[in-house]
Amino acid sequence: MKPYLYILAALVVLITLSSAIAAQTQSDENTAATRTGTISGQVVSDSGQPIANVLVSVRGFGAGEGRTITTESDGNFQISGLDPVAYMVTASLPGYVMAPRDPDVIPTAYYHVGDSVRLELIKGGVITGTVTRSAGEPVVAVPVRAYMIRDSNGRPARYGAPFKEQTTDDRGVYRIYGLSMGTYVISTGGGNTSAYFVSAFGTDAPTYAPSSTRDTAAEIFVRAGEEIANVDIRYRGEPGHVVSGTANTTVAVDQPQGFAVTLVSTINGVSQPSYQSFQPAGGRGFSITGVADGDYDAMAQAYFPGGDWAVSEPRRIKVKGADITGIELTAKPLGAISGRVALEESKSPDCKGKRRPLFRETVISSWHNEKKPQPDQPPFVWGLGAPVLPDQQGDFHLRNLAPGQYRFNIPLTAKYWYLKSISWPSSVTPAAKAPPASRPVDAARNWITLKPGDRLSGVIITLAEGAASLHGQIDVAEGQRLPPKSFVYLAPAEREKADDILRFFAVLVSPDGSFALNNLSPGRYWVLAQAAGEGDTNILSKLRLPDETEVRAKLLRDAEGARIETELKPCQNVTNYRLPLKPVPGQ
Repeated sequence: MKPYLYILAALVVLITLSSAIAAQTQSDENTAATRTGTISGQVVSDSGQPIANVLVSVRGFGAGEGRTITTESDGNFQISGLDPVAYMVTASLPGYVMAPRDPDVIPTAYYHVGDSVRLELIKGGVITGTVTRSAGEPVVAVPVRAYMIRDSNGRPARYGAPFKEQTTDDRGVYRIYGLSMGTYVISTGGGNTSAYFVSAFGTDAPTYAPSSTRDTAAEIFVRAGEEIANVDIRYRGEPGHVVSGTANTTVAVDQPQGFAVTLVSTINGVSQPSYQSFQPAGGRGFSITGVADGDYDAMAQAYFPGGDWAVSEPRRIKVKGADITGIELTAKPLGAISGRVALEESKSPDCKGKRRPLFRETVISSWHNEKKPQPDQPPFVWGLGAPVLPDQQGDFHLRNLAPGQYRFNIPLTAKYWYLKSISWPSSVTPAAKAPPASRPVDAARNWITLKPGDRLSGVIITLAEGAASLHGQIDVAEGQRLPPKSFVYLAPAEREKADDILRFFAVLVSPDGSFALNNLSPGRYWVLAQAAGEGDTNILSKLRLPDETEVRAKLLRDAEGARIETELKPCQNVTNYRLPLKPVPGQ
């Protein structure tokens, strides 16, 4: 695979994972669950109606097996004979898109054998119009692209501006369908958006609807299933500029693979359409055509056998009325974090015979600190550090990490196991002040800081047996209605655990008032059910952020004030737990 295609593949995986809406059941587990098994489920519309003839893909994470199947008339599917590894499950149907992921409902998009998955598809939006020249004649076979600049919640795209593309017909008419809900700008002509695609209009500067440069382009909000017509474009046909130079690397390799070169820019914090070119192995340089006036970051990426990337530091350039030549980009290795997963068994008789977590279904992700982004790192760079699976000994290696601060995310698949601790040697310099050298650093409470090319090792992720679960129902007072969004929280009741980030839990209450908390470490907890405040979202992730000490402290105060305490024993399953709802103060 060519280097730039790896970037595209990584972004596709990230977009797919971030758009999945699914619900999975968690059944009682024993050692037999480690054999081959089945993943089943149903594909439904946003109104809950089953959808037939949907292509469902069940693909093993990493280099695992992959299978596809189409849904039956009732929307159901089932794939058997699957090995016990981590899987990604997606559904596709022309004109439809996966419903946006709600991080409060679906904390993970990985599944394992035995799961029942519910996938939701929604009718995609459509933008259509005509591209003509100044005299009104149609522009035929010109690419037209719809770039999403903000999602349905008004948030900029995380890893660059995703787009869909169609070409005009002989009437100059284009129709772009299957668009996710969000805000778009429409562009036609212009420089190459792919390093391997050449357009007859590639030397022109892009024209944005209605007949604009990017800074004055019309922004179009598309709703699910909505068709927006007459988004016509008067093609400007202005010549673009050329950005050229050479790319090299500090990595010594016998057979260099060449370089993907990208020009990226942002306007008001929003990633803009990018330009690409490819400098082949042994080539004399790169040349990017059709570049409009503006400020850009030029970057070179190189892929090496074994999966490592090298990326150059962004080179800021300003294109204004002339070509830019002589740019030199030097790709350097990205950072890496390695460690191992340790399993700690329980001596409790109630945990005997329960299924152990398998390393090949334990996905380990490194999440960068979005509150402190590196201003000189274009968004797509953060998408290069893909999640990994440990090997048979539990060792893992996260690579291709851009400079910045990181923490870990480890979705748990074995019901009776919980995340006990994440630590690394005190010789590694954390973001916060480290404890004495004799003690390991708590990597759950401290960001891991990576500088360019850093190779950090010695991280230990401990999964312990004995996890409990707490399932129940919210009680509302007579005449009271359940708010549209409420959460159930657990905060540690033991004072010595008050600073243990991994002892804080949260889950969104279902519309029927039910809730389910799984993979809980045993111990004493304060339990609190509370209506969500304005802007409350992705609550569990927020509770686990190293620098959100005040958020956890406030939750602990509120939970202590509610004075509802429970104790969870190893491998205990608590059901039918009744919990009153506490309103948000001031409401």
